[in-house]
Amino acid sequence: MSFKNAFKERWQTRGGYGEFFALAVPLIMSTSLWSIQHFVNRMFLTWYSPESIAAAMPAGLLNFTIVSLFIGTASYTGTFVAQYFGAGMHGRIGPAVWQGIYFSLIGAAVSLLAMLFAGPIFDLTGHDPNVRVLEVAYFKVLSFASFPMIASSAMAGYFSGQSRPWPVFFVDIAVTLINIALDYCMIFGNFGFAEMGIRGAGIASVISACIAFFIYVLLTAFDKSSAECRFIKGRRFDKELFGRLLKYGFPSGIQFFIDMAGFTLFLLLVGRLGIINLAATNIAFNINTLAFMPMIGAGVTVSILTGQYLGMEKPELAVKSTWTGFHVTILYMGTVAALFAFAPGIFVNLYDAKSHAAEMARISALAAILLRFVALYSIFDSMNIIFSSTLKGAGDTRFVMVMIIMASILSLIVPTWLAVDVFKAGIYACWVIASAYVILLSFAFFLRFRSGRWKAMRVIERHASVIPVTIAECPDARPE
Repeated sequence: MSFKNAFKERWQTRGGYGEFFALAVPLIMSTSLWSIQHFVNRMFLTWYSPESIAAAMPAGLLNFTIVSLFIGTASYTGTFVAQYFGAGMHGRIGPAVWQGIYFSLIGAAVSLLAMLFAGPIFDLTGHDPNVRVLEVAYFKVLSFASFPMIASSAMAGYFSGQSRPWPVFFVDIAVTLINIALDYCMIFGNFGFAEMGIRGAGIASVISACIAFFIYVLLTAFDKSSAECRFIKGRRFDKELFGRLLKYGFPSGIQFFIDMAGFTLFLLLVGRLGIINLAATNIAFNINTLAFMPMIGAGVTVSILTGQYLGMEKPELAVKSTWTGFHVTILYMGTVAALFAFAPGIFVNLYDAKSHAAEMARISALAAILLRFVALYSIFDSMNIIFSSTLKGAGDTRFVMVMIIMASILSLIVPTWLAVDVFKAGIYACWVIASAYVILLSFAFFLRFRSGRWKAMRVIERHASVIPVTIAECPDARPE
């Protein structure tokens, strides 16, 4: 068979490129919008002052690290939706989403509690006093965005889990444009707004998160399938379903939390090497989001397709969908990695555009070198994202959680601490360690995928696809 015919067949079959792109394109654009939003935010702060960009990443990452535990859990409703959708149990979709919204309240309470300890937390970093003041201010403001962020991630699963990702994209594009506009006004004091610097960036994020949640509520309540999915009638707290969300979703949340915590601690340790090293690392990571976040969209697609096909009891199509996603992401990441390695100025020069700080020349030169490390580990991140997404789409979240915990502690946090505080090895040693961490995880998830154990896993009721859902058999399906 010729390459053309083989490609055409792979495009048209279930689990092939056509099905993948139909779902992935809006999700990839959605996650890309998130990265663009944060890229522009950090760029504006770089133009504002070196201290602002040095403070933005540690404070923003620490806030997101706390919230990530709850986002990772609440967004796992998308897997429940996908498996229920694949099994034809549409009446269980609404109740599953509501359990994620209820869980969001817990996340909001924890985030607001953490805000009270912002000062002592950043005292431990050893960062420059001017940076530390901005870190505390930014962290406190961002804490107020916790509930709408977490709840929105749960509600997005209502649409994406049913292979309807376009509403998610439209919400994200609207919120991204609003956030960028508010950033420009509030950071610099344009169009009659007060100049608030990094505090303005935080307030813009809070407003944008609240708008996103409000739009999701309206879209879901008035959705054409809302009645069939019992979104309004299924709003009651369901102890059994909530317990299953915790059983499968909480390990996913812990995995997300530990992953974020590992890189947050990495940044905090690098911050001890001085503002130049910290700012350059922040810029390199920020540019990395341009490559990383589209892969998240591809990973969400693979996770959804895995959940739907397992709900249909067709694991062979879940395997095919995984390899389709991997083919696409490795091609994309190879292209981006080449740009990072051979033309880093395309990205780094954006930060120089309106910055008048004398230190920016040194920061940019170092960031260009660090992007070559990003180019190396980005290739392996394709494996990391895609294969872990398949495992999570099946419900194999405990393995993912354990691997992240072990790898973060043993191959990222402890080695970086030894490099910075004990051996005084410098910035390049830290980035070698970060690259090795990503590579190690990628092979761990690949080997687990190849083992095939995930094929027998489900997060929904067993044999749901072959047992008709009646009022007698499913108490939650009773009329209200």
